[in-house]
Amino acid sequence: MKKKLYKIPISVLVVIYTKQSSILLLHRADRKNYWQSVTGSIEKKETLIEAARREVYEETGINTNEYFLHDWKLNHQYEIYKHWRHRYEPNITHNIEHIFGLEIPLKTLIKLSPSEHIEYEWVNIEDAKKKVFSWTNVIALEKLHEIQTLKR
Repeated sequence: MKKKLYKIPISVLVVIYTKQSSILLLHRADRKNYWQSVTGSIEKKETLIEAARREVYEETGINTNEYFLHDWKLNHQYEIYKHWRHRYEPNITHNIEHIFGLEIPLKTLIKLSPSEHIEYEWVNIEDAKKKVFSWTNVIALEKLHEIQTLKR
């Protein structure tokens, strides 16, 4: 009998954006109206930055080695939605999510993984904050706004 592989309750969220302040949002394939930045759990023996690079590539086709993937040194613990708890070992109810940012050129080709996302949109920060389903994603977008304001 094959042993069930559970997710590790540590994940990454990568806000992908452009100099023009456009934010890339992905529409989940498994949940109607669930928009988000790139997200995913770390795999066994994988560092946070390795997980962020892998997830960005798997979900968008973007090779992060061509750009600067920045660890914002920001993380949040949140309660895992009940409809996703079966993916984790029994009694695991919370996840720690680590936030990264990736600035890319506006014309970068996006190649979705159809099993994960059905469409994508480029939106401004305010629209992105209204559209994402996760409060941690909203905080990550607020962090981007703070970073961009400091650069000006």
